[in-house]
Amino acid sequence: MALNTSTEPLPAAGHPPQEREGPAAIVGGAIGLLSAGVAVSVGHLAAGLVGGTSSPVIAIGSTAIDASPEWLKSYAIRTFGTNDKAVLVAGIGLVVAILAIIIGVITLHRPRAGVVALVALGTLGAAAAVGRPENGLGAAVPSIVATVAGLGTFSRLRRAAGLPTPVSGTGEAGASLPPSFDRRRFLLAGAGAAGLAAVSGLAGRFLMRRAEASASRAAVRIPAPADVAPLPPAGADLHIPDLGPFITPNDRFYRVDTALLVPSVTAEGWTLRVHGMVREELSLDYPTLLSRPLMERDVTLTCVSNPVGGRYIGNGRWIGAPLADLLREAGVDPGADQIVSRSVDGFTVGTPTAVVMDGRDAMLAVAMNGEPLPLEHGFPVRMIVPGLYGYVSATKWLVDIELTTFGAYDAYWVRRGWAQQAPIKTESRIDTPKQSATVAVGPVTVAGVAWAQHRGISRVEVSVDGAWQPTRLAAQDTIDTWRQWVFVWDATPGDHTLAVRATDDTGATQTATPADPAPNGATGDHTISVTVAG
Repeated sequence: MALNTSTEPLPAAGHPPQEREGPAAIVGGAIGLLSAGVAVSVGHLAAGLVGGTSSPVIAIGSTAIDASPEWLKSYAIRTFGTNDKAVLVAGIGLVVAILAIIIGVITLHRPRAGVVALVALGTLGAAAAVGRPENGLGAAVPSIVATVAGLGTFSRLRRAAGLPTPVSGTGEAGASLPPSFDRRRFLLAGAGAAGLAAVSGLAGRFLMRRAEASASRAAVRIPAPADVAPLPPAGADLHIPDLGPFITPNDRFYRVDTALLVPSVTAEGWTLRVHGMVREELSLDYPTLLSRPLMERDVTLTCVSNPVGGRYIGNGRWIGAPLADLLREAGVDPGADQIVSRSVDGFTVGTPTAVVMDGRDAMLAVAMNGEPLPLEHGFPVRMIVPGLYGYVSATKWLVDIELTTFGAYDAYWVRRGWAQQAPIKTESRIDTPKQSATVAVGPVTVAGVAWAQHRGISRVEVSVDGAWQPTRLAAQDTIDTWRQWVFVWDATPGDHTLAVRATDDTGATQTATPADPAPNGATGDHTISVTVAG
């Protein structure tokens, strides 16, 4: 017969250890809270995919607002102002959390109570979502997904705690933790559930905000500009196969930025602050910006990262408010030689003040190719300054403009070794034929684009095996846009090398010396090899 060598007294038969009853309540409450947290967060994530108003919390909150008496709504607005809805959502979350903890403790005795509570919460969310006038039956999906996620988490956490699952548990369960309770196992399972709730909630919030921004963009109506740009000349687009159109469609326009996730900003929540070395600080909201005289311009944008022959360039028709006019209203200090513009995500751009004020069409753009800015291209407002690479001029999701000096502040890319000053260099590109293409003997169309924003293109030449010949230029729209060109080559059999170079309106020809994009833009003649089959 084995002897009990433990110095701890044994509990009386039929009575669980008293020290387990307190921790049991904590574990039960944690199970309830984490199960509800996962359910709500996963439901929010699913709603980001289905539609924002289908989120269980948002749907219940919206229904509560509709059902509230007028005096209560007025009190909320007076007390909390524009934060009234945030307070309501926080209140719903607090109530759910308290109920989840209480139910979690109850499930120590009655495990099936947790199932009933989660199903009830899901049913309430689904009914509220489907009942919204803007939703259909599909709005119930997030609540259904939330219920399944909550039930799965509830069962998983109970197993980790050594408690009977709702399916296996019958009748009354004990109010204390079982001897098999493994604290480390339960903590790991709880951490996993908390992590799932956090990730799902953040992802859902992002998707919801993106949905809100998309809805906001869809509701925007851009006023007719006071200063309308003439249509591009008929001969500006040569309509040659494999040569991109003169105006780059929005879905084909290049995108280069530091945003891992596209910021989602609504027009209703957007404001712009103009401050720093100015006589009077200004603040504008979106309607105020749209009420200013707007101008329409064709402007080609280029990224400094564009390699020779690269595709980080596009031409668009933009509508926006003149930036120089806004700065004049603020009263720029003569010593402020830099404009630091900030994106909503904190990205900064430094632009020479003198360039913005020299008469070029620098603007706070609100529309791109006839529609409000796409989310990916800076909705609701971005900055455009013709003639400068994007990293010193084209801030997207713009929310802040500070007048300062180059000596006082280095913007994002300058701190990483790129140049402070970055006017766009004269460059050109062959679009057709492609590198290593095989073409037939006889007439071959060689075509592409050339650019020297705010200087204009006056000549483009093509070299065939070293002999430079003039091309035919498309009609010039403005000096701020690229220019198409074409050359008909009488191709002879064999391997050949084609190159292109452009000369701008100042008489300067692009340099043939190769250079990488860093620190202020690539240089060199775009050169390709082709084979003529004969």
